[in-house]
Amino acid sequence: MLPKKILIGISGGIAAYKTLSLIRLFVKNGHEVKVVATQNALEFVTPLTIETLSNNALYADMFASPAKRDVQHISHAQWADVVIVAPATANIIGKFANGIADDALSTVLLATKKTVFLAPAMNCEMYSHEAVQKNIETLKSRGVQMIEPNTGFLACNVQGKGRMEEPEIIFETVSRFLNQENQPRKRALVTAGGTCEPIDAVRFIGNRSSGLMGFCLAYSLVKKGYAVDLITGETHLQTQSPHINRINVVTAEEMLQACKKHYKEAEIIIMAAAVADYTPEQPHTHKLKKQQQNLSIALKPTTDILKTIAAKKTEKQIVIGFALETDNEIEHAKQKLHGKNLDFIVLNSLNDKGAGFGVPTNKVTLIDKNENTVELPLDSKEAIADKIVEIVVSPQTALYY
Repeated sequence: MLPKKILIGISGGIAAYKTLSLIRLFVKNGHEVKVVATQNALEFVTPLTIETLSNNALYADMFASPAKRDVQHISHAQWADVVIVAPATANIIGKFANGIADDALSTVLLATKKTVFLAPAMNCEMYSHEAVQKNIETLKSRGVQMIEPNTGFLACNVQGKGRMEEPEIIFETVSRFLNQENQPRKRALVTAGGTCEPIDAVRFIGNRSSGLMGFCLAYSLVKKGYAVDLITGETHLQTQSPHINRINVVTAEEMLQACKKHYKEAEIIIMAAAVADYTPEQPHTHKLKKQQQNLSIALKPTTDILKTIAAKKTEKQIVIGFALETDNEIEHAKQKLHGKNLDFIVLNSLNDKGAGFGVPTNKVTLIDKNENTVELPLDSKEAIADKIVEIVVSPQTALYY
C-alpha cells in the first residue's frame, strides 16, 4: 500500500494512552501522521510524546499562532486521506453528530469530507445510553465508520461494553479500507427514500420513508468496494463518501428517468425506495384554496420502476427489490419476486415492532429467486444492510446455501 496521510484525533478518555501505539503503528508502516487533540485528551497524554511519535506538530489550540499561516482545522481536514478518532468519547460523538464545533478536534471533524473512523471508549452505561446510541446511529447514516468497542473490565472498575478496540485492530481495519480505496471499483445502483407526487404548488402525496435503509445499503456497498449511484427522494440524510454519486429526485417519474440513465453500468441494483403507486392526473400549478365542499383528485398509476428495470437486466446484473406487507407477507413477497423478475426480495412486515418506516432498526426476511429464505432479526438498519449486501455480493457464503 502506498503511504497515506493519516489524521488521528484524540479525545479525553483514559484509553488515550493506547492511541500512542496506534500512532506508532502507522508511522512504522510508512504513513505520515498528524494528530489533533482536545484539551481534555492532554490530561492523559502529553504533547511532547505525541509529537515525538508522530514526527509532526500537534494541533490542539485553535487560537495558538501557527508556524504556517493557514486555518489549521481546514488545512488538516483537507490534508488527510482518512481521519481516525481514538478514543471517541460520548462528548466528541455528540458534538460530531449535532454539528457542534467548539474546539480543535470538533472543527476538524465538521470540516473534513474524508472518511472518518470512530473508536468509541467510555463507561458501559454511557455507551448504552439512548442519546449516545442515537448519535452513533446518526453518524453511521452519514457514512462514518464505527469501530465497535470491546466488552471487558473498564477503568471505572466495572465489566461491560465500552473498552476501546486495541490499536492493532484499529490499524488493520483502517489499512484494509485504504487498500480497498486503491482498487478499481465495481458499480452499484441504490434507490432510497419516498417520492412526492404534487397535488398543487404546495401539497403532495407521499409516505413516511426516511431513506435510512437505502442510505445504509449504499454505504454497505461502498465498504464492499463498490461505487454507488444513490438515487434518492427527499430526505434529511447526508452523504459524505466520495464513492457515492447522489442523485436527488422528487417524483416517481424523475426516479424512473434517473434509474434508466444509470442502471446499465451497475452490477448490483437495489431498489429500496418507497415509490408512490399513484400520482395526480392533473396537478395544479397554483395553491388550491380551501373550500366548504369535498375535493376529489383523479389519480393515475405510476410506472413500476422495479419491474421496468428488472425486465432490462443482463445475466451479469443482480436486482433486489423490497416488499412492505401487512398480511400474507411471504406469499405476496414471493409473487412480487417472480412477477417482477427479481434475484432477491427483502420483505418488511409492518406487523413487526421496530421495523419499517421512521425507525433506526429493521427486521427483514430475504428471499432469493429459488425461494431460499433467510430471516434477519431486529437490528440497526446499518447492520441489516451489511448482512443483505454480504449475501447479495457473495451468495455462495449465505446461510441458506
